[in-house]
Amino acid sequence: MENNTLKEIGSQLLSANRILLFPHMQIDGDAYGSAVALCLALRNLGKEVYVLLEDEVPAFLSFLTCDFCLEGEPPFDSADIAIAIDCSDVGRFEKRKDWYFKGNVTICLDHHMTTGVFADFNYIDSSAAATGEIIYDLLKVMNCDFNAEIANALYAAITTDTGNFRYSNTTKRTHLIVADLYDTGLDHTKVCVEIYENVRRERVKLSADALKDMQLFCDGSAGLVSVTQKMLEVNHTSMEETEGIIDTLKSIEGIEIAALLKEKEKEIIKVSLRAKSYGNVANIAQKFHGGGHIKAAGCTIHDSLDNAKKMIIGAIEEELMKGSSI
Repeated sequence: MENNTLKEIGSQLLSANRILLFPHMQIDGDAYGSAVALCLALRNLGKEVYVLLEDEVPAFLSFLTCDFCLEGEPPFDSADIAIAIDCSDVGRFEKRKDWYFKGNVTICLDHHMTTGVFADFNYIDSSAAATGEIIYDLLKVMNCDFNAEIANALYAAITTDTGNFRYSNTTKRTHLIVADLYDTGLDHTKVCVEIYENVRRERVKLSADALKDMQLFCDGSAGLVSVTQKMLEVNHTSMEETEGIIDTLKSIEGIEIAALLKEKEKEIIKVSLRAKSYGNVANIAQKFHGGGHIKAAGCTIHDSLDNAKKMIIGAIEEELMKGSSI
């Protein structure tokens, strides 16, 4: 796939008036932080911009106040430009795709390799640690003014998708971008406290319930945990509060690949996968029509939780055997 340039995309944005932003469903820090930062910057240029959502913003991201986030219909029939943010395919914003394709011009900004081009203008950079880095570059190309709100949103995007700068996708350039954000009003303490140190007690209990039943296999080099709807009900939590469980599992000595299975609905199992050093979880996710990065990927399995566990364990075993034979 051939990319457009950020200069070309910036030119389109500068000539537009009405713009809709489409972060992916089950919104995370990168998707939301990137959308908020771009929305605020374009609003400062006098554009009419809205972030169109299909689910609630997780509590740990609610401090990124943006009065232009909407659930439902936008205030105009069609946008001059519709932008998919952090979305590798249309299925990542399925319920909003009609509004997206009503846009006179469509754009995709992402750091995941897409399964196929779906926008008029595309900028996909898999070397970027987060889509937040791409938004930073775009705003620089457009000569947009940065302020504290934009800096905090971009920092939230980058810190969450790099595991607070621990993941292998973190680069020298990641740190240079963040260093520049300090000069534009970044309050990193506020962002970090809100994201990492403001956890509900119920969420801690949920994590404990999930981890106490973890399954270790492949001689301890792989681990799997699951979260059911019953566990959410008992602990008075939501599925968004499973954030961080897989990182705790992966941090255990000896584990190379970690899997978190979330019972979204009956026979709809969302799978998150993480690798520590040599594992390739993108290979595993692709077997189930998912995708992502080598060290972080995901998929959806339409089957019972027990069957999904068996399938994922089998795929992980196959991947680890492949790695050990290299």
